[in-house]
Amino acid sequence: MIPEPATTQRLDTAMNHTPAPAPAWQEVIFKVLKEGGVNQIAYVPDAGHSHVIRSAIADPDIQDVVLTTEEEGVAVCSGAWLGGDRAVLLMQSSGVGNCVNMFSLLQAADFPFFTLVTMRGEYAEFNPWQGPMGKATQGALELMGIHVLRASKPEEVEEIVSAGFDAAFEAGEKVAVLLGQELIGRKKWERK
Repeated sequence: MIPEPATTQRLDTAMNHTPAPAPAWQEVIFKVLKEGGVNQIAYVPDAGHSHVIRSAIADPDIQDVVLTTEEEGVAVCSGAWLGGDRAVLLMQSSGVGNCVNMFSLLQAADFPFFTLVTMRGEYAEFNPWQGPMGKATQGALELMGIHVLRASKPEEVEEIVSAGFDAAFEAGEKVAVLLGQELIGRKKWERK
């Protein structure tokens, strides 16, 4: 028996798994991306982006690109643009630190860029390792010439994500939307 390709397996999993309903703010993010003509979504798996990731996997018009590390996503988004596609990078704030050197590509080639960053190291953080990069995320992005927007309340998400998306793909800007940790809620260690 020949094994199924990984993409088919992920699609089957997405289609057969019935997760809890996503909060409306997560649903609206996928809506903005889909209506904006996104063809590729690059990501390192993250619970805060789980609805968008599952939706991308299930959507035959969007190529989901699982990354080993976040900086690969900067190159994926740049290559997509060169090929006539729109791509978005989904990552956690800790991943921003992994991308700093690769952000030079965006400046040197003047590519548009759009990323959605779920924040850690903020509201009710339980993991001390998340604190330093969480505090440095906005500054690191701005130092690399990326315009930063922030959504902290569910009712802000659609407008801010849509405005950032348009700034990237209509005006050619480099934009990051930070999704505040209070949107995702408290995280706790799983104890067995």
